[in-house]
Amino acid sequence: MAVNMRDVSSAMADLGRLRFGEMKVEDAMHEIVRSTHAIFDVDGAGLMLADADHHLRNVAVSDDRMAHLEELQIQHREGPCIAAFEDKELVGAEDLTEDARWPLFSAAAVDRGVRAVLASPLPYNQDAVGVVAVLSEDRHPWSAEGELALLAFTDLAALLIATMMQGQEQSELAAQLQSALNSRAVIEQAKGVLIGQQGLSAHEAYEKLRAQARSQRRKLAAVSADVVRNAAGRQ
Repeated sequence: MAVNMRDVSSAMADLGRLRFGEMKVEDAMHEIVRSTHAIFDVDGAGLMLADADHHLRNVAVSDDRMAHLEELQIQHREGPCIAAFEDKELVGAEDLTEDARWPLFSAAAVDRGVRAVLASPLPYNQDAVGVVAVLSEDRHPWSAEGELALLAFTDLAALLIATMMQGQEQSELAAQLQSALNSRAVIEQAKGVLIGQQGLSAHEAYEKLRAQARSQRRKLAAVSADVVRNAAGRQ
C-alpha cells in the first residue's frame, strides 16, 4: 500500500481542530474515516466500537462493504477486526483468499467484495474499545508506512473517545461505550477464573464463555458474571 507520509501529516494537521471540540464527536469520527479512506487510497474505511455484547458495531463508514465486515464478523465470530480488538494488536490480511486464520469469515468476505483488511485497535484505559479498519477489494500488501499511518489515525480517534467519555455531557455513544467497558471488565474476570481453574489459554477461556452464552442463549456478560460469582462463592 503506497502511503505518502507527508499527505498523512497534512491530513492530521487538518484534523487537528477535532482535538479542540469544534464539532460533535460523532461528526468528528466520520471526518476521520473520510480522511483515512482518502489518504490510504483503499476501497473502504470504518470505525467500529464495541457494544455490551462484545460485538463490534459500525459508528462511521465510507463504504457499504464495511457494513459487511460488521455483519460477517458477528455471524462467524471471527475476523481481523475481532482479532485486533481481542489481542489489542494491529492485524493485517493482504489476501483473504490465502489467509487460513479466519476460514468462515474470509470466504464470506471475499464473496462480498472484501479481499484485504488492516485493522488497528482503539485504546482506552489500557483496554480496547473498538477498531479503525481499511479494506480493499483486491489483494493489498500493507506497508510499514501504511501501518504507522493507520496507527496515527487510530490515536486521534482514541483521543476523541477519551474526551467524550470524560466530558460532562454523556451521549448515547458514550453510554454504549461505558456499557461495553463494564461488560468487558467482567468478561476478563471470568476468563481469569477459567484460566486459573482449568489451565486454559486466554483465547480458549474466551471461546468457552462464548460457547456457553450461545448454548444458553444468554448475554456473554451475564454468563461471565455467573462464572465470577461461582468462583467467589467457593473461596
